[in-house]
Amino acid sequence: MAEEQETTPPPAAAATEEVKAPVSIFAAAPVAPKTDDEEKPAAAPAKEEESTAQFTPVVQLEEVDVESGEEEEEVVYVQRGKLFLYGETLLDVGSGNKQWKERGIGDIRILKHREHQRMRVLMRQEKTMKVIVNHALDPRIKLEPNVGSDRSWVWSAFDFASGALLETVFAIRFADSDIANDFKKIFEENQQEMDKILAGEDSASGSAEADEVAEALAGLTTKGDEGDDAAAAAAAASGGDAGEEAKEE
Repeated sequence: MAEEQETTPPPAAAATEEVKAPVSIFAAAPVAPKTDDEEKPAAAPAKEEESTAQFTPVVQLEEVDVESGEEEEEVVYVQRGKLFLYGETLLDVGSGNKQWKERGIGDIRILKHREHQRMRVLMRQEKTMKVIVNHALDPRIKLEPNVGSDRSWVWSAFDFASGALLETVFAIRFADSDIANDFKKIFEENQQEMDKILAGEDSASGSAEADEVAEALAGLTTKGDEGDDAAAAAAAASGGDAGEEAKEE
């Protein structure tokens, strides 16, 4: 009977397929064969032509010599440091609340004028070259040590950096204590020299004024002096006439 006939199962698909070996993930990727177009050398890029066009500026600007105001001065001392100012911030103007605020980093210099030999302290902010210290080297200035630092000094001076003469409290901090001590030494030495210059100017001006006063007094005459001179002249004249009369008699 047909139902009783045994049917043979079809062969398994796995038996007929070849088993492929596992491919390592580190194996090189298969290289595709090059085509004829890829084997041909690439054409050289076209050479770019340089533009020879010339454009004339609409406005011609001339070079201007900018004077810094330091042309007649020589540098006596220069050292890099960070400057601080004791005062009110923009938010605390008028409140009386003062604190230390940084003004900038730059070279603090002592400059001497070549003609009258006077000296001043000048400091400009790096990059912007803005003046942040500009005051005379007054012999009355005292450098005081900053609390908690051996490389910083504090002093007060009438400063003109803002364009107006204002009493300002400064503090400057150097890289180490040796530089700070050298700054103090040179600062005070030049203060002594400045004191001598100012004393010489005072004595010279005082003697000149005394000479002018003496000359003015010598040229002055009073009414009494004029009367005495007139009387003396009249007496001399009358005495001469009397002598002549005596001779005639």
